[in-house]
Amino acid sequence: MSTRREFIALLGGAAAAWPLAARAQQSAMPVIGFIGAGALDNYVLYLAAFRKGLAETGFVEGQNVAIEYRWAEGQYERMAQLADDLVRRRVAVIAVPGSPPGARAAKAATSTIPIVFSVGDDPVRSGLVTSISRPGGNATGINFLTGEVVAKRLALLHELLPGAARVAAFINPADASRAEVLREEVEVAARTVGMQLQILNPTTNREIDAAFGALVRERADALFVGPDAFYNSRRVQLANMAARHVLPTAFAVREYVDAGGLMSYGTSLADMYREVGAYCGRILKGAKPSDLPVLQSTKFELVINAQTARMLGITVPPSLLARADEVIE
Repeated sequence: MSTRREFIALLGGAAAAWPLAARAQQSAMPVIGFIGAGALDNYVLYLAAFRKGLAETGFVEGQNVAIEYRWAEGQYERMAQLADDLVRRRVAVIAVPGSPPGARAAKAATSTIPIVFSVGDDPVRSGLVTSISRPGGNATGINFLTGEVVAKRLALLHELLPGAARVAAFINPADASRAEVLREEVEVAARTVGMQLQILNPTTNREIDAAFGALVRERADALFVGPDAFYNSRRVQLANMAARHVLPTAFAVREYVDAGGLMSYGTSLADMYREVGAYCGRILKGAKPSDLPVLQSTKFELVINAQTARMLGITVPPSLLARADEVIE
C-alpha cells in the first residue's frame, strides 16, 4: 500500500483494517454515524476539522468514540439507504455535514436518534427544524448561508471582470428544491450586475467536460459554479477544465482555489465541519438537539489565486486584492 493510501485509510477510520482487539474496544464506545456526500479522498481535510471539533469536547476517535462512515460518492439518491443503515445500527448520533439531501434523508429515517447537519439553505424552510433558536425535534446544526452570498460572489466576479457580459452558471439539479432556489438567486444577481446568464446542469464527470465544451463554443466570458457537495468533490476537475479553456471562474469555497481555481467567496467549510464535530460531542455528553440553536456562519472569506489570474491574462484590481482574505501566489 502506498504512503498516500495508508494516510487516507488512517484518516478515514476504515474499521475493516482495525485489529479485533480494537473492534472489541469500539463496541463499548458511543458510535457516531457520518454520512458524506462525496468520497473519502475528497474529505481528508474536512474529516480532520470534524475530529478537531470532537476533540474540543473531549472525544477522540478510537479512544472514547467510534465513527461509522458512509459515502454517497456524489449519488444523492443513495442518501436514504445510507441513513437507514445507520439507524439500523443504532448509532448515538448522525452527522450529515454539507449535504441538504443527506440531512433530509436522516430526518426521514429517524425521529429519535440525534442528527447534526450543516446546510447552506434555510433549515426551517426545508423542514429540518421548527426554528433557528429552538430547533425542536431531534435535529440541529449549522447554517452556512450559501444562498445569501450568491449575489456578493457574482458581484465580486463582475468587479474582477468588468467587461464580461455573458456568465454561465453550473447548478446541480440532483437536489431539486435547492437547485430551484439557487437558480432564482443567480438570475436576480445577474440582472443586478447587468450580465446575461446561461445555466447548465452537469451531474457527472462527463457532463462537466461537455458543459465546458459548450461554453467555449458559445463564448461565455465567465463561469459561476453553484455551491454543491458533488461539485466540491470534483473541484480539481473543475479548476483544471477552467484553466484549460481559459474561462475565469468563481467558486463557493476556497478549496477550489487551492486546487487552481481563480477565486472564491463563501464560508469556511473547515470551520463548519469543526462546528458539526463540536455539536456531536456536546450531544454525546447529554445535550438535546432541541435545545441547541442552529448556528449561523459568521466567517466568510474571499480567496484569489494570483497565479491563475496571470495565466488567464487577468489583472486583479488593487481594491479587490486589498479586500481578499488570502491571495495565493
